[in-house]
Amino acid sequence: MARDGLEAAVTGRSPRFHPQEREGPLAEDLACFVTLYQGGALRGCIGMLAPNGSLAESTRAMALGAALRDPRFPAVTPDELASLELSVSVLSPPRPLTDVSEWKLGRDGLIVSQGARRGVLLPQVAAERGWDYETFVSHTCIKAGLAPDAHLDPETRVEVFSAEVYR
Repeated sequence: MARDGLEAAVTGRSPRFHPQEREGPLAEDLACFVTLYQGGALRGCIGMLAPNGSLAESTRAMALGAALRDPRFPAVTPDELASLELSVSVLSPPRPLTDVSEWKLGRDGLIVSQGARRGVLLPQVAAERGWDYETFVSHTCIKAGLAPDAHLDPETRVEVFSAEVYR
């Protein structure tokens, strides 16, 4: 679904629908992120924290977003399609993190929010970089545009979620 959404977005063709989208996990309302890699480096990542349609629909939409709407990167071109690797992270619903001992490296991602600012890092980021909780939560704060220690402020909300990652 992600590859189809990516190719449809970049080439301008219509997405292809498959019968298996109408039942099972692909038909469920699930939140996801789609991450693009090129030569092992991040090339785009867009996602949603709350479901907004079926997993199949969301995966296609997030692939389109990762290819064309990630403000950190120029839009993907048709010439790049063959060199891109994709990863789809299907998210569990977020829940408040009440104790650091609840967080597990590689299993849990973080959401840090304060007012209108919000930062999200997927579980694989901490695992790939070998970060401990303090480093991970500090980088999530920075991604939200907050101070690295903003998670200590009582006005800051820290949530945890897990993700099943498909490559």
